[in-house]
Amino acid sequence: MGCGRNCGLLTGVSIGAVLAVFGGALIPVGDYLVKRTIRKEDVIENGTIAYENWVVPGSPVYRQFWFYDVQNPQEVMNGSRPILKQIGPYTYRMRYLPKENITQHPDYTVSYMLPNVARFEPDMSVGSENDTFTCINLAVVAAPAMYQNSFVQILLNTWIKSSKSLMLQTRSVKEILWGYEDPFLKKVLFPVDRTIGVFYPYNGTSDGLYRVFNGKDDISKTAIIQSYKNKSTLSMWAGQCDMVNGTDGASFPPFVKKDRILRFFSSDICRSIYGIFDSEQIVKEIPLYRFSVPRAAFASPLETPENKCFCTETVLSKNCTASGALDISACKEGKPVYITLPHFLYASEDVSENIEGLSANKDEHETFLDVEPTTGFTLRFAKKLQINLLVKPAPKIDALSKLTKSYIFPVLWLNETAIIDDEKAAMFRSKVISPIKLLHLLQVVLIIVGSMMCLVLGVSYFICRSNKLSNKRDYM
Repeated sequence: MGCGRNCGLLTGVSIGAVLAVFGGALIPVGDYLVKRTIRKEDVIENGTIAYENWVVPGSPVYRQFWFYDVQNPQEVMNGSRPILKQIGPYTYRMRYLPKENITQHPDYTVSYMLPNVARFEPDMSVGSENDTFTCINLAVVAAPAMYQNSFVQILLNTWIKSSKSLMLQTRSVKEILWGYEDPFLKKVLFPVDRTIGVFYPYNGTSDGLYRVFNGKDDISKTAIIQSYKNKSTLSMWAGQCDMVNGTDGASFPPFVKKDRILRFFSSDICRSIYGIFDSEQIVKEIPLYRFSVPRAAFASPLETPENKCFCTETVLSKNCTASGALDISACKEGKPVYITLPHFLYASEDVSENIEGLSANKDEHETFLDVEPTTGFTLRFAKKLQINLLVKPAPKIDALSKLTKSYIFPVLWLNETAIIDDEKAAMFRSKVISPIKLLHLLQVVLIIVGSMMCLVLGVSYFICRSNKLSNKRDYM
């Protein structure tokens, strides 16, 4: 009986050791199985989880707009510093249609167009699209930048005066965003588009053509843009700044690490940008990594030398010493459009000192993406931008002749947001998160149970053996 009991204990120890070893072996095996599954399901090809989420946005995308209402219009037109008050949000639902013209190519790329559509959401807004406010006159302020010849500016001044246009105007939300027929431009005798707006034209148009790697031959290239409008560069900037880098931001190659720099292209700002790891987040029971666009992405070359290729020769900053403002006039048909973060977040004093009424806040005004690290899918994001125009004195144009200096004038700022909806989140948890959790739990349970069996039964074996030897000595 003693031998049988000891043999049973030794057998239990052996089984425990096997379980512990098996649990440990499941770690690399499990990682291999997870990676194998992700390599299959992350490919942008019909029939995969990635494709299902890629064709139609997995989350409703909204754009909230805040407009800057000028509180001292008469003083501003006489050269004083503007005092602004933000009004908003006015919310639109964007990008809720499937991608268009999807074409798989033999070089493991897929091309597509993004349809542009905006639907006003009154329940998520402070008012209606017909609300009006006092803002910069887009056509008048842009005119001297687009037509610098002195004789042409004299003609422009005649048409501006005859249309009774001024530096500032009163317009509705709908007009400023999506376009209105401008009275000054209607007077211009040479061919110009009479309609102007911050996002004109938008509804009924498309963004693209995008062509991205589908990841079938190399999963580390999944969703990375090969070309935009059939080009890998923008023909706007110098050197590396001109490259179309990264993805469109909706997803990234899988197996994202915290030390990775996530690069993505934004046609809104005509450049590629990047995010760095900020924090861990949990959204609808799904663990995510937050990547935020850092201050360095908008810094001057004095602080971040690699930003030198974003410099342009402007009257605002001849030596490119200003931080936080990007001149994108080259991709806006010469209109003096500047992009900043809302309320001039991260902008240097020479940019922000010319405006009153703004108050930058990092938590409220920074851009971030929350990415599920195993798959690389972006499940929540907030893209925040401010649209500004450069105003400068123009002696030959009466409406701008009283200005004493050039400065960036804010028009509006936007917050484009999305978060995975409940249905997609449930699907994601069941097909991605739960299997991974179950595998990890099985690994831990086997290791713990096996180790405990080894420990308890091993100790029991040695106690029994010690007692047996002790009894044997006593008997002798």
